[in-house]
Amino acid sequence: MAFLDHLEKHQGVSARSRNLRLTAIRSFFRFAAFEVPTYSAQIQRVLAIPSKRFTRTLVPFLTRAEVDALLAAPDLGTWSGRRDHNFMLLAVQTGLRLSEITGLKREDIILGAGAHVRVIGKGRKERCTPIARSTLKVLKGWLREPQRGVGHVLFPNFKGERLSVHGVQYLLNKHRVTSSTVCLSWKRKRVTVRRLRHPTAMELLQAGVDRSVIALWLGHERLETTQVYLEATLAMKERALAKVTPQNGRRGRYKPGDKLLAFLNGL
Repeated sequence: MAFLDHLEKHQGVSARSRNLRLTAIRSFFRFAAFEVPTYSAQIQRVLAIPSKRFTRTLVPFLTRAEVDALLAAPDLGTWSGRRDHNFMLLAVQTGLRLSEITGLKREDIILGAGAHVRVIGKGRKERCTPIARSTLKVLKGWLREPQRGVGHVLFPNFKGERLSVHGVQYLLNKHRVTSSTVCLSWKRKRVTVRRLRHPTAMELLQAGVDRSVIALWLGHERLETTQVYLEATLAMKERALAKVTPQNGRRGRYKPGDKLLAFLNGL
C-alpha cells in the first residue's frame, strides 16, 4: 500500500496507471500462492487490495480535418517525409497498434486483389486488415523506394532499424506542430498512435458497421472495449435524438422521399 501511495503522491502516476501496477502485483502473488502456500494468509491480504476508482473520460478522437492536416504536414520531397506520411496514413486507415505498425515487414503488405496488411497482435493472434485503394496507391510508391537495412522493416529509421517508441512520438509531435499552423485545434491536442486508431473506429461506427466487425478490425478481445467508441460518438446520439418527439412538442409532418414520390407520380 505504501508503494502504491508513493506512485500517486510522489511520482504523479494516475489512478489508472496505479491500478495497472496493482494488477501486476496481483498476478505475481497468485503465482506465489502456489509456490509458497505457507504465506497464503499474507498473500490473500495483498490480493484483497481494491483497485482505485477513477473518472472515465470519453475517448478523445480526431476529426477528419485534423487527420487531413496531419497527413499533409510531412515534406514529401524527403525520404523521412515520405516515410512519415505512409506511416501515419496506414495507421489511420488500418487502426494498427504501435507495436504492430513498427514491427511490420515489407512482406506483410499483401498487394493485388484483396490487398491487406497481416500482423501478429496481442496474444500472438494473427489478423488481416484490408487496405483502401487510395492507401494502397501511396504504399506502392513507398515499396518501390530503395530498402534501408537488412531486416525488411516497412518503416525503418535512418539506420534501417525498427522505429522506437520515442522515435515514433518524435515524428508525430513534429508533424502536429507543423499542422497546427493550418488546423488550429492541433494546438490544444496531443497525438499518439493510439489516438490515430480512433478515427477509423468512429467512422466505421457512424457508417453503421456492427461493433463485432469493428472489434475484429482493431484486434479487441472483448466487445466491451469497442463500446467506449460508441459512447463517444455524439453524431449518433444526435441522430437518435432527431427521431424522438420532444416532450409537449408537435410531431413533425411526414415528408415522403424521392423514391416514394417517383413511384406515386408513376401510378
